[in-house]
Amino acid sequence: MSSQRADVLVVGESLVDVVHAADGTVSEHAGGSAANVAVALARLERPVRFATAFADDEYGRLLGRHLSDSGVELASDPHVVGHSSSAQATIGRDGSASYEFDVEWRLGEVPLAPAPLAVHACALGAVVQPGADDVAGLVEALRPHATVTYDVNARTTITGDGPEVVAVVERLAALADVVKASDEDLEALWPDLAVDDAARRLVRLGAGAVVITRGGEGATWVDADRALTVASRPVTVADTIGAGDTFAAALLDALWSRGLLGGRVSGVPDDVVEELLDHAATAAAITVSRPGADPPYRHELLGA
Repeated sequence: MSSQRADVLVVGESLVDVVHAADGTVSEHAGGSAANVAVALARLERPVRFATAFADDEYGRLLGRHLSDSGVELASDPHVVGHSSSAQATIGRDGSASYEFDVEWRLGEVPLAPAPLAVHACALGAVVQPGADDVAGLVEALRPHATVTYDVNARTTITGDGPEVVAVVERLAALADVVKASDEDLEALWPDLAVDDAARRLVRLGAGAVVITRGGEGATWVDADRALTVASRPVTVADTIGAGDTFAAALLDALWSRGLLGGRVSGVPDDVVEELLDHAATAAAITVSRPGADPPYRHELLGA
């Protein structure tokens, strides 16, 4: 049997978004940053395994159906928590989302073989204990065989933004070939640094590259030698739920298309960096143009 499998292993939280819309309506949707990435990859026709946690309760059954219907394979038994996690999401009139979380997180045993082409960690799963230590250990074990990507996606309302949280983020970023972080993430965790300087700090710690997403101002690739910015796509915003998750998934998709998964990511030419960022930005623009975490399918992205 081959020691490597042609898929992406996504590691992190699943939760149910209870969405309070600006018009006063309330709806429930399966979500969570890591789950959104896994679903977005599946819609882009990439084989994906997902290591997550939810309970055998009403929300857990909603999450299980959503992942199964989306073509996401579970990498381990998710029933390792007492209750499924949820987030109360309030949508502003400008489409922005704010969150309040009820999260229980740990990780069951995930088989290390065959190793995936890439392992992607993100958001709450990377910093909420006791699961955060499980995630870091899994990434460390798989890194010799797989590309590592990490989406910071800071949720400081639940994790805080103190030195302990920053240390956990920096530990995982130092293991990553590509780190994705929004300008708001970097401002929250490193308030004394300019956004680009915070990204350079992560590169000095060991990250191969940091991709800064700046909403309507585009995205910037920062590595040891350069900073390259690509403009965002003009779009009418419905809401921003899942936009960053779609960006992360589409970035992985573009790296895969370029044959850049399966080891370290380095020496990527400028024109390829621009193509990677444009592909991810296009996918994110489709997601924000419609309500909820609703990432594009492959045919929609090709037609954009």
